[in-house]
Amino acid sequence: MTQLKEGDKAPDFHGLNQDGEPVSLSDYAGKKLVLFFYPKDNTPGCTAEACSLRDHFQELKDQGFELLGVSPDSQKKHQNFINKFELPFPLLADTEQETLNAYGVWGEKSMYGKTYMGVFRTTFIINEEGVIEKVYKKVKTKAHAEQILEDV
Repeated sequence: MTQLKEGDKAPDFHGLNQDGEPVSLSDYAGKKLVLFFYPKDNTPGCTAEACSLRDHFQELKDQGFELLGVSPDSQKKHQNFINKFELPFPLLADTEQETLNAYGVWGEKSMYGKTYMGVFRTTFIINEEGVIEKVYKKVKTKAHAEQILEDV
């Protein structure tokens, strides 16, 4: 589980989005960023979370936020996920778990008595100076956008 907390400098990251275009934290300098980490495209919880953010995208934009999702899925899976659910924000393909590790959201999990490596669903609100303003470790997948909007 992440050790990052409010007031910490957000770790820099570099990767490719669903279109193979480079993305880094510096691209969001001077902007507020909702950086959300989720386990896997096209699963019920992840789809609910992404669709909540999609459905309130304009409200988040009106509050000055940019959005970026990150999972270990490939660019192709991200493209399909975006197309299927008409997501208006980019997704970072972190297949090597570099960004996931930098933010402390990749680790050992267990389900039904089995342990495996996976993503701890977590969202970071990063301010214009690259400082973490809020960390959501208990994401309400069906109402995540509302959860964020209540705090701004």
